Amino acid sequence: MTKQPSDTAPVEVVIITKDHEIRGTVYVSKFTKSNRELTELLNDKERRFLAVTNAEIVPQGGASTPKRYDFLEIHIDSIVIMHPASQTLFKESSKVQEDIAKFRELRNRLSQTKPF
Repeated sequence: MTKQPSDTAPVEVVIITKDHEIRGTVYVSKFTKSNRELTELLNDKERRFLAVTNAEIVPQGGASTPKRYDFLEIHIDSIVIMHPASQTLFKESSKVQEDIAKFRELRNRLSQTKPF
């Protein structure tokens, strides 16, 4: 198992290239605004390749069996689209968990109200 630096957090992503769809995990800075994490990875002038762990590659059209890799590097210029596949995987603090619970409760209440 690879040791992850303490200043990064894993994010499951879907990466689309011209020929493939790739699902895997990338590591983003914990100090970046949550809506800018992936953008900063792609716009880093020092970075030519993006490291992806637990990668699954499927050719566009999905006709063949997915290939799986523990580690994969993708050239930044070959990425057409990259987006989060799910929420961040790291454990949230108790404060974040409370905020999530409050948000879900509010969302449930709002969904039960009648429209104007």
